[in-house]
Amino acid sequence: MIVCVCPSPAVDVTYHVDRMVPGATVRVGSVAERPGGKGVNVARVLHALGEQVRLVAPAGGSAGEQLRVSLAAEGVAPRLVPDRVPTRRTLTVVDASGTATCFTEPAATACWPELHEAVIGSLADARAVVVSGSLPAGVPREGLATLVRRVREQHLPVIVDTHGAALLEALAAGCDVVKPNADELEQVTGMADPTPAARELADRHGTAVVASLGSAGIVAALPSGTWAAYPDAPVSGNPTGAGDALVAGLARGLARDVTALEHPEDWLRDAVALATAAVRAPTAGDIDPGQYADELARVSIRALDGVG
Repeated sequence: MIVCVCPSPAVDVTYHVDRMVPGATVRVGSVAERPGGKGVNVARVLHALGEQVRLVAPAGGSAGEQLRVSLAAEGVAPRLVPDRVPTRRTLTVVDASGTATCFTEPAATACWPELHEAVIGSLADARAVVVSGSLPAGVPREGLATLVRRVREQHLPVIVDTHGAALLEALAAGCDVVKPNADELEQVTGMADPTPAARELADRHGTAVVASLGSAGIVAALPSGTWAAYPDAPVSGNPTGAGDALVAGLARGLARDVTALEHPEDWLRDAVALATAAVRAPTAGDIDPGQYADELARVSIRALDGVG
C-alpha cells in the first residue's frame, strides 16, 4: 500500500470554448469535472498501474462530497477527513487553439490535526508515503515537518512534492526524496542552474533531490551521486500532471525496493518513463500502461559526476 496525502484537493472544472474573450459573454461548449490536486493525481496514476493506494485528504462542503463520490467511482480508495472549510474548485477554460486559462480558488483547511492522525492511522500496511501539493492556510508552522518525522519513525520512505517554506520544512525533517521543479529549486537555493542547486540541497540534508526539468527530463542528486535522465526525443502533449506521474514512479520504486536510492538508475528511468507517458495523456493523472512501456525503452540516463 502507498499512502498519498493531498493537503489541498480540489474539484477541477474544465470549460471548452471556441474563443476566450475577456469582458465578453463566452458560451461554453462542454464541461468536465473530476477530482483534482497533486496528491489526487499521484494516487490516480498509481491506481492505474495496479498499485494499492490510499488517498488521505480533507473534504468539506458540497465540493467535498463531490470529491468523495467521484474518487469512489474511479476506484481510488479515499480516507477523507471532514473539514468545515469547503473543498476548493479550480476552473480551467480551454479555447479551440488549446490555450488554457486557469482560475484557482485559495486552499484552506481547519482539520490539520485530524488529517495528521488519519495519515498515521493509515500506515499499518503502508510501504511508502507521498505528500504532494501546496500546504493550505490553516496548517500550523512545522505541521508538515512533524508529520514527516512521525512517518519516518515507522521506518517508511517519505516523498514530498511541495514548494517554498514547506519544501525546506520537509528537507529539515528528514524526508527521503523531494521533487521540486526547476523554478521551485531556484526559489529555495537562489541558484538558476538546477544541477548544482539539487546537489547543494542533497549534500546539506542527506536527501535525494529529484528536480523535474520539463521536456529535458530530470536531474537527480543523491547522497551517492548525481544523474540526469531524459526521453530520447522531445515529447509533445499535455504537461499538466507529468510531475505527479514522476512522483508516482518514485514512490512505487521505493515501495518495491527500499534500497533503490543506492542503485538509482532503473528507479529514475522508470519514473521518467511514467512522466513522459503522462505528457501524451489528454488529462492530468491519466496514464496508458502501453505507452509507459514504450517510453521506458526510450529513456536515457547518465551519471554527471563519474559515479555509477
